[in-house]
Amino acid sequence: MVDSILFDLDGTLWDSTDIVATAWNKAIAEDKRLQLTFTGDDLKKLFGKPLPEIASIIFGELPRKDQLELMDRCCHEEHTALLKTCGTLFPKLEETLKELSTKYTLCIVSNCEDGYIETFLKASGLTAYFTDFECPGNSGLLKGDNIKLVVERNHFKQPVYLGDTQGDADACAYAKVPFIHASYGFGTVSNNKYKISAFSELPSYIEKTWA
Repeated sequence: MVDSILFDLDGTLWDSTDIVATAWNKAIAEDKRLQLTFTGDDLKKLFGKPLPEIASIIFGELPRKDQLELMDRCCHEEHTALLKTCGTLFPKLEETLKELSTKYTLCIVSNCEDGYIETFLKASGLTAYFTDFECPGNSGLLKGDNIKLVVERNHFKQPVYLGDTQGDADACAYAKVPFIHASYGFGTVSNNKYKISAFSELPSYIEKTWA
């Protein structure tokens, strides 16, 4: 029997990309070294990768130290923006989390900076449904090891993970945790056994699949 569910964040619980794109554009314009602008759709192709990798992709013409410093400023702007305007929560998110939380322990593991998950929880008002969370910005570890870390410190016996990208699937394979593809999200996944097409399907899907 499943005892816990770990969630990716972007493309799984919410879509913050339009707000984040505006925030990043502000930080980049203030920096004045690069003539770059991003849309939400641009960020959907990047989200899920570790932030240092994203910085290398989009700020590649800058020295590495400058890439990371500019990414830090982008993240600061996005946190400020998201606390003013919450990202788009996927349909029936809270009512589904409420139902799930009566049966399972819920956690978040995302490839994000320190403070981003806290920003999501505060902006969305969903803190009460989650017991634990982890990210590279806090632990210094990537997603596969963070999944293992959360499983081990909470003594989970049968966790599952819901995410939307191939990177999520690969991290779960590494951590030996069953992966459910959130096909409504940003990414595609090859050859995955488990899949849902809406967040609200998750309670019944878990019950049927791991009865």
